[in-house]
Amino acid sequence: MPRPIARVLLDSPVPQLDRLFDYAIPEELTDDALAGVRVRVPLRSAGRVVDAFVVEVAVEEDDARALAELDAVVSRAQVLPERLHALARRVADRAAGGASDVLRLIVPKRQVRVEKAWLAAGSEKPEGPRSPAEGGAEPPSTAEDSTLASPVAETLAQYAGLADVIAEKGRAAVEAVPRLASDDLPEWTRLLAAAAAHTLEAGESSILVVPDYRDLDLLISALQALAPDAPIVRLDSRQSGPDRYRAYLRTLEDAPCIVIGNRSAAYAPVRAGLVALWDDGDSLLAEPLAPGVHARDVALLRQEQEGSALLFAGHTRTTDVERLVESGWCRAIAAERRLLPRVVLDSTEDLDRRGQRLPSRAFLTAREAAATGPVLLQVARPGFSPTLVCASCRAPARCRSCGGPLGAAHRGATPVCAWCGRGARAWSCSACGSEKVRLAASGSERTAEELGRAFPGIRVIVADGAHPVERVDAKPALVVATRGAEPLAIGGYRAVVLLDGSRMLQAPELRIGESCLRWWSNAAALAAPGAPVHLVGVDGAVARALATWSQASYARSELAERAPLRMPPTVRVAQLEGTGAGVRRALDDLAALNLPQDAVLGPVPIDGDPDERERALVRFPYAEGTRVASTLRAAVVAEAMGRRRGRGRTARTTLSVRLDVIEPDL
Repeated sequence: MPRPIARVLLDSPVPQLDRLFDYAIPEELTDDALAGVRVRVPLRSAGRVVDAFVVEVAVEEDDARALAELDAVVSRAQVLPERLHALARRVADRAAGGASDVLRLIVPKRQVRVEKAWLAAGSEKPEGPRSPAEGGAEPPSTAEDSTLASPVAETLAQYAGLADVIAEKGRAAVEAVPRLASDDLPEWTRLLAAAAAHTLEAGESSILVVPDYRDLDLLISALQALAPDAPIVRLDSRQSGPDRYRAYLRTLEDAPCIVIGNRSAAYAPVRAGLVALWDDGDSLLAEPLAPGVHARDVALLRQEQEGSALLFAGHTRTTDVERLVESGWCRAIAAERRLLPRVVLDSTEDLDRRGQRLPSRAFLTAREAAATGPVLLQVARPGFSPTLVCASCRAPARCRSCGGPLGAAHRGATPVCAWCGRGARAWSCSACGSEKVRLAASGSERTAEELGRAFPGIRVIVADGAHPVERVDAKPALVVATRGAEPLAIGGYRAVVLLDGSRMLQAPELRIGESCLRWWSNAAALAAPGAPVHLVGVDGAVARALATWSQASYARSELAERAPLRMPPTVRVAQLEGTGAGVRRALDDLAALNLPQDAVLGPVPIDGDPDERERALVRFPYAEGTRVASTLRAAVVAEAMGRRRGRGRTARTTLSVRLDVIEPDL
């Protein structure tokens, strides 16, 4: 006799449960057990009831198969549309992870009052008036509205071919104009807002993904200026639970809207006609939680699945996007009229000679500019002095407990370890025995103190993680900011000085060159038209790329240098961690794929790991991605099943796998 069944995805991180399970639908739940709803189901192997999503409802002709029944339908709200499950499944398969781990990043926790109100209002009718951050009014009924079309068309016209890419659902890497617009908003916000408004005119939704909340605020301002009546849905981790859930429910509706948010917004379940990412090189767009898929890769998978337009916009171009451009997958687009910052390269010879923070030319420029308006000085680190050395032998001052570097919160303060936070009240140098330390590096606060003495009568503003500042006025000021924390200045900065460049480039990271170029380019874009931008103490390819504003060429040369070394993004990299036996079993499984001879690096012991685990890296071509990911996922499942059967003597025998590691490290 035919019976209805539900195929459900369990909300569980256990790898062997990452598949659909069939459950019989009892008669009393037939009307409520719809595809996409939350349910609770019994898990026989554990004797408990767990949360799950109904992915599909079907009819089984033969009821002879013994099936457990759904325990309960949590809600009638269909919060998991089929397109979202399909995307989560593709993302998980690419990353050798679980679909439930992906959905946990997307679907907010249920808010009963918000959900009941949404269900009562109907999925096509918004729940009362909304603020621009939660979804405003419906879009204009016609594309002929001149108040909307004119500024949108004018903005898109600056980038030849961009409107065609959007209309044809193509892919493009867009070099944003590095300047502030007449309304003191960054030009890139108008670029993304115009692209989204253009898509909305065609009756389709857009998804705009940016790194942090400050970018979201700026983007909302640009959207309100270009498309004041556009429905905007903001997905932000800083939102309260009810606001986040209300915004998510709005994305389930059929009415088109503009979704803006951080990295998880790339999964928003709207029917998107456009997906755009700003500054994809920002580390905030890399997902730290399992399965650790970058927002850029989510956007690429989504574009393949849905056929939407895809834009990667930035002042610089990452090597990841450059690889797509060189392969013909993305079209490179730049503004027809290039308005570039005036970059000046300063040496540090007189710094060493005079012991000052600024070289003479940058000092004179800053003094002259500070008389008329704000001047930006970018530094590498926050705090007062993040690094101390022995006053006698100049050996780095290290913590006796953990070996971490010692720093000082202010002049004369007790040194504190940057790793464990312990104070070093009775410190002595292990090399010479001296008990005195010397300030070896200047953070944002020490730089501000020194400049305050050098520029009497000029106010000094510190902008870093501990002192967030979003905007400064047009009055004279010195703004000392860490990278990425630079506030906007009304009318733009009258001068920009980029300090600590050589120290930034010394970081032991594969992508430090392109990261520095991105930090400096974003800061330079905040300068007023014609204002000088001084890069202090840096030469070589990165400095030349900034001075000539040829970031795409730098990304191209970086990509060419990494190819013979088989380093990302010319290849994909998987990182395996677990017991030595578990890692070796996974590597044995990969051996059957006949990867290149130098594909595997390691395994080696993980320093300081109490469980004595090991780590290995696997480098493989993009064409082998499906086979490698499925093999590694199978190894993870096999290891987890072996743990249940008691294989091995340790309590922790699970294997962890992470694909597309940005900074490979053994």
